[in-house]
Amino acid sequence: MRYLLLFLFAALVGACNNQPLVADTSTSDKGDEKLANVFDQYWEERMRLFPIDATQNGDNRYNDRLTLDISEPFRDTLRIFYTNYLNSIQQFDRTKLTENDQISYDIFKREMEVQLEGLQLNEHLIPFQQFWGLPLTMGQLGSGESSQPFKTAQDYRNWLGRAKTFAVWADTAIANFRKGIAAGYVLPQSLVAKMIPQLQDMANPDTAKSVFFGPLRKMPAEVTGDSALKNEFATTITTHLLPAYKRLGDFLQNEYLPKARTTTGISSTSNGVARYNYLVRYWTTTNKTPDEIYNTGLAEVKRIRGEMERIKTQVGFQGDLNAFFVHLRNDPKLMPFKTREEVLNAFRGIQQKIEPNLNKMFGRTPKTPFEIRQTEAFRAASAAAEYQQGTPDGKRPGVFYVPILDATTFNITSGMESLFLHEAIPGHHYQISLQQENESLPKFRRFSGYGAYGEGWALYTESLGRELGLYTDPYQYMGALGDEIHRAIRLVVDVGMHMKGMTREEAIKYMMDNEAISEQGAVAEIERYMAIPGQALSYKIGALKIRELRDKYTQQLGDKFNLANFHDEFLKDGMMPLDIIERKMDAWANRVASPKV
Repeated sequence: MRYLLLFLFAALVGACNNQPLVADTSTSDKGDEKLANVFDQYWEERMRLFPIDATQNGDNRYNDRLTLDISEPFRDTLRIFYTNYLNSIQQFDRTKLTENDQISYDIFKREMEVQLEGLQLNEHLIPFQQFWGLPLTMGQLGSGESSQPFKTAQDYRNWLGRAKTFAVWADTAIANFRKGIAAGYVLPQSLVAKMIPQLQDMANPDTAKSVFFGPLRKMPAEVTGDSALKNEFATTITTHLLPAYKRLGDFLQNEYLPKARTTTGISSTSNGVARYNYLVRYWTTTNKTPDEIYNTGLAEVKRIRGEMERIKTQVGFQGDLNAFFVHLRNDPKLMPFKTREEVLNAFRGIQQKIEPNLNKMFGRTPKTPFEIRQTEAFRAASAAAEYQQGTPDGKRPGVFYVPILDATTFNITSGMESLFLHEAIPGHHYQISLQQENESLPKFRRFSGYGAYGEGWALYTESLGRELGLYTDPYQYMGALGDEIHRAIRLVVDVGMHMKGMTREEAIKYMMDNEAISEQGAVAEIERYMAIPGQALSYKIGALKIRELRDKYTQQLGDKFNLANFHDEFLKDGMMPLDIIERKMDAWANRVASPKV
């Protein structure tokens, strides 16, 4: 296996060492064709470099592969890869390109530059944490309920290749964690304490409980007769995969936890301030400073609290807002569910309620199927509700996952209606599916992701609740306000923790003082921001920009403004950085204002 990995690395380095494509831009048509070739070649190489991304995109050519993406040789490969393609794109004369190719040019060039800058920050010294990373992804893939297919004997053999390689990845992760200790770049102790039980649970050898034995329990008829494959499958899990998880868990428990930091924010780590400033630019796709974002957060929290006070008065609650939060968290009438299926059915009811109004706001809707599911047990305790994309061919649906630890404590004021709009329809499901289904886009745009655009869109759609027939119940609307203030609070606590010395405990208190969230929920959220600095900023920054554009064009275009057309134009070309989408939307508004005869 090690020899095979070395061979793959050599092949990848060889491919990345190819000379950049030389652009002949003597005519715009030929230039566009060659630009498309650059994008196609880039995507093909990228799928080989990131085979799990390929699997998640429905490209099954590399389902047996798992790259050591946290190793130094792989990072060297990436530097060559991004540098070559940056050189390639810069050979084109942007002014001679079509409008859509100019958008592709701008996105691509920025992406190469940002990725090269990110490689200088040594993020691989923290290979994963409690919220996301390959150990959790492998659990999803290996469960048989995610994007890794388990339909044929070859599918099962493909997974064995990945499972065996994960053992090498795990050992590389341990080595990197040790380098992080030496370099002064380590995780906070509170996060490590959450990771250990995750790994221990996934290392459970009980075949009846192990998530990795799921595909063995659900083998299709054409595979069940292959006893040799079944034995190899079970042996690979027990001799390669589970021991790798045990090694990771033991290492974190015995060696890493005592060395983990007691501070909250990354500014206390080696090169932490520079790292955070980069992550702010990376996640928001803006040049806003942490201080600007922090002050925006304070202003938004104040504004939304005022609306919450109005709802408190409307329902006749006697007491201050914090007392109202306690009431919302604890009133049994607001927790009407007895079973997990009842919770899921409530979300299905929301979908049915908005369907009649969607065509008023969207001219284009996705073809990709959609489902609502409960989050898998092995990750539910640390997971938030989320959307997992489907495939453009419709073979795998988009899935809205809901973690339900105890249905009897699932509170309607948790923002069920706004949560569905955000994670499902018309939030992530519409945005991601329409993008993937648009075959006129180069693949690097069809399958790309930018948090400020994608999460910004999803948060913006929460504001469409009344227009879609929701938020008629003041308690559901209070839940929506809770979701909105939640994203505003993130601007305060994310910057506060990572740049202003706010402690974990102070951040938890600030969150609980300003929204109706349980202590358990606040802890999970705050520790998420500790684990992924800057990511939580993207939601509110993106949503504010989209609302700003909608308001600008409403005023600019007057009677010519059509909301469905605005939404369709915003979504049709896929995710992109905020400055690029604003230029694109300005051009659209100018065409609407002064159409060519």
